[in-house]
Amino acid sequence: MAERSHRLQETSLRYFLEVVRCGSVTEASTRLHVTASAVSRQIAVLEDVLKVSLFDRQPRGMIPSAAGELLAVHAQRGALEADRVVSDIDGLQGLRSGRIRIAACPGFAVEFLPRTIAAFRAEYPGITFHLRVLSPADVTAAVLRGDVDIGLNYSRAAERNIRVEHRQAASVLAIMRPDHALAHFHSVTLAQMQPFPIALPEVDNTVRQLFDIGCSEQQIAFDPVFVCNQFETLTNFVMNGGGLSISGLITIGDRVERGELHAVEIRERGMSQRSIEFQTLNGRTLPEVVRVFLEYLRTHMRV
Repeated sequence: MAERSHRLQETSLRYFLEVVRCGSVTEASTRLHVTASAVSRQIAVLEDVLKVSLFDRQPRGMIPSAAGELLAVHAQRGALEADRVVSDIDGLQGLRSGRIRIAACPGFAVEFLPRTIAAFRAEYPGITFHLRVLSPADVTAAVLRGDVDIGLNYSRAAERNIRVEHRQAASVLAIMRPDHALAHFHSVTLAQMQPFPIALPEVDNTVRQLFDIGCSEQQIAFDPVFVCNQFETLTNFVMNGGGLSISGLITIGDRVERGELHAVEIRERGMSQRSIEFQTLNGRTLPEVVRVFLEYLRTHMRV
């Protein structure tokens, strides 16, 4: 599909956009499989037509000028529209082919997305997926750049130029083994958790940020016995008897259902001040296959 959509785009705009993405003519030429001089010529053509400089040439690379940034928005939307047209033409024969590009925070990638994508492909085996696991800020940035079709994110504030296709609350949960001393409670406070060993995600994680805010408000200090930036590792630490941890339901819901973990809400103000969001680029007309998968995600999301 990518090759066909490229043929619907002007060469000069396609080469220009690749330089914007790479920040280098040399790297762009490598990715485009053409010579660097061919890329430079196409940039020169655009600059001649528009009578402006599209890049600031700096030692650290090619930085779009103000005019270049405006043109990049136009070029990106054109590229996305070409992708949509090709995808929808394929869709005239039913959802027999197509590719869906997703960026997601790590919690979505543990079990939810692999399970949901596998189930979707059982119905539509011709559809392929490319998933990038990123931080919340990078998920949104990938959607804004048009690098992905859908962003699955944890958000605490509205983002400009992002359309939210689905939103639901994502409370912070305490997770533990089913035989833990706190496992018979339906909810717990930070004070109840404080005496037990705890493993925490790193401070740039939204679950950890809300947890730290709650601790600050309650003036309770935790000294984690284990800190890690991978939820799968933290979960396995808990399952091996290491102690408590914190998570969102989407990350550990399957394991709770299987009886491998016990999860309870942390009964403190602010622990529900974030949301799950399905993000797309505002103003973009999505390909049919992406729209169908978005609805599939909604129906399979835990509530």
